[in-house]
Amino acid sequence: MAKPYLVYFLNILTILAANMEVDYIIVGIGIAGISFCEQLRANGKSFVVFDDGSQQSSTVAGGLYNPVVLKRFTSVWKSTEQLDVALPMYARIEERLHVKLDYKIPVYRKFASLEEQNDWFSASDKPLLTRYLSTNIIKNTNKAIDAPFGFGKVLETGRIDVNTMIKAYKAELIATNSLIESAFNYDNLYINDAALGYKDITSKHIVFAEGSGIRLNPFFNTLPLNPAKGELLTIQAPNLNIDFVLKAGVFLIPLSDDLYIVGATYEWKDLTYKTTIKAKEALLEKLDKLINCPYKVVQQVAGIRPTVKDRRPLVGSHTIHHNMYILNGLGTRGVMIGPYVAKQLYGFIEENKPLDNEIDIKRFNL
Repeated sequence: MAKPYLVYFLNILTILAANMEVDYIIVGIGIAGISFCEQLRANGKSFVVFDDGSQQSSTVAGGLYNPVVLKRFTSVWKSTEQLDVALPMYARIEERLHVKLDYKIPVYRKFASLEEQNDWFSASDKPLLTRYLSTNIIKNTNKAIDAPFGFGKVLETGRIDVNTMIKAYKAELIATNSLIESAFNYDNLYINDAALGYKDITSKHIVFAEGSGIRLNPFFNTLPLNPAKGELLTIQAPNLNIDFVLKAGVFLIPLSDDLYIVGATYEWKDLTYKTTIKAKEALLEKLDKLINCPYKVVQQVAGIRPTVKDRRPLVGSHTIHHNMYILNGLGTRGVMIGPYVAKQLYGFIEENKPLDNEIDIKRFNL
């Protein structure tokens, strides 16, 4: 039996024919789209991706994976299951595309009081959190940071370089003629029970992984996606000198060359991709309460997060067109949850496995 990757490349040769026949059309190549493409590669399925670069939630993501909700000291939904799927997937992409994506880095939560320290210790005894919360209070020795009560350390955390991943992934898709860099025109989609047609492409299935672009999708635009604009800053602070992610009102993520990401804001009304003075000032006000060393702002970016009111993804099939699917609503933890729900969707389509009720779009009875 041919190995899945050999089957995949044999399928690519078929795609290069005049009339393209594929197993899947994927619309969108952010974290959700890449995660589903990886499921298809692993199982020898052919696919083509549409992406016009209009959705920027993935490209401006901080890329953190952290199994703990640090505001309330609670476990992220299915955090262990998510990490068990996500981290091997990123490792496979790193190896295949010869890029560095996964930067192992601890997350430090600044304590505001002795009460917060006690809450941290109480949380560390909970079964879902024991693995991830260190019980050692870390004293602050950095004069550039105001943290008299020290920090709690979260274990098994890191940062995925999402920008590098998307850039490298697109390059691979272009090299195999698997990426169509144009907007997907829903009016050109022909649908029947046996197959889908789009211009000169015939496909068994289509998966929409469009992020906040779902608002323009006539097949799924009634789902309760609540887009949230987020803005990030990049600062340069030569005297800060931290090698951990710092969470305290804002998060600080170290990069290289004394650069740090500062984020993030939430805005529900202004859903443009324009950066704002309001967001910049809000982030800097919180930053100035956290650090006391000189810095300069070198970049500001904005993106639209695809969030859902119940904080669970949108996964499943269309109520009428059963070969049409959605993979969306990853919210603020896309690098963790994206690979997990992509695997769920693949099992649902190809292996007739039920979706988790908490992510199935049927929960909204639309």
